Amino acid sequence: MALDDARRTIIDGGEADPDELVEARALRLSTARPRRVINATGVLLHTNLGRAPLHPAAALQASEQATGYGNVELDIVTGARGGRAGYVRRLLTTLAGAEAALAVNNNAGALYLALAAIAGRGKVVVSRGELIEIGGSFRLPELMAASGAELHEVGTTNRTRLADYERAVEGAAVILKVHPSNYRIDGFTEDVGYRQLGELAAAKGVPLVADIGSGLLDTRTPWLDDDPPSWLRQEPGARQTIESGASVVLFSGDKLLGGPQAGIAVGRRDLIERMAGHPVARALRLDGPTGAALAGTLELYASGRGREIPFWRIATLSYDDLAARHTAVLDAAGVEGKVVDGESLPGAGSVPGEAIPSPNLELLGGADAWWKRLIGNSPPILGRRRGDAFVLDLRTVEPSDDETVATALRDGR
Repeated sequence: MALDDARRTIIDGGEADPDELVEARALRLSTARPRRVINATGVLLHTNLGRAPLHPAAALQASEQATGYGNVELDIVTGARGGRAGYVRRLLTTLAGAEAALAVNNNAGALYLALAAIAGRGKVVVSRGELIEIGGSFRLPELMAASGAELHEVGTTNRTRLADYERAVEGAAVILKVHPSNYRIDGFTEDVGYRQLGELAAAKGVPLVADIGSGLLDTRTPWLDDDPPSWLRQEPGARQTIESGASVVLFSGDKLLGGPQAGIAVGRRDLIERMAGHPVARALRLDGPTGAALAGTLELYASGRGREIPFWRIATLSYDDLAARHTAVLDAAGVEGKVVDGESLPGAGSVPGEAIPSPNLELLGGADAWWKRLIGNSPPILGRRRGDAFVLDLRTVEPSDDETVATALRDGR
């Protein structure tokens, strides 16, 4: 390709050095190679950076499965073939308070499978205000059409009432409620809660499928030492959504759950079994290492160690301790800047409109210049722009990397 480019340039009357073009292409290719980066953006679940970092124990379990053989589909007691991710299913039913559970490769896949298996070609009732589009141009109406289900919109963009669902529920195959995830409508709004929809679904004999997206297991956050953080106040929990009457609850594995990319379904046994038995389920199933990482993450919750999961550990870091770290990095770097009040973001569409108070390191001297210097570091260091300043947030940086950040700042002066 480099030779072809050089030929075209020369034919058009220009000058080209094939060696330089090859080197430029090789450099471009090498930068695209998967590598570690230091996330100083303050976005805890950064979609472009892989979302939730795994706990070392979960990563080790994934590594053991990836580099050797494992009991992916083997019942070790009987020696017979076992169901894939059976252990994960048992952990999920316990943690979410559900009859049954299923894990697939991502939450969009879980929603697609739920629609295809439970609704089929039937009518799915959903609020207009929940017909979301999220990253990568994923649109709920298009996914619903692909599943074969018939979309039936109720209410308006900003206001949907119980009466809207009541008028549409006759003959419906599913009532679907979708957590907006990456946006929030404020002002003149109204929606229908899970409990009201659960009661309507039970009265009409129609399954309620609730896609809560972000993957908060329990709004009480019993794995934390303190009360639930204030920025979680509007986030639904899987356990509470089931208790409110949802037939099936869907959520992501790599957001607030803090595990690997996965789509999780918990709820009524008959509906989960219908999803597991659908032909599409095989195309969406977890591989062995991912299933092991998910199991390792869920074990931390089950053993009362959920606070050790990287997302929860960094989300609950002390403001004062973080301020001291920012000051120490600035002093060690010897660059022009200041520690200012700021905020970190949960990220990945989780907890829309909410932020976590955090100190920030604001660097002077041009945001573009700092960006180019730090992105060229090894490993690359990513921050964010705020006006003309460049901002680093150490909440999302491991303390062991503080010296690396300080050195990169000092060398980039």
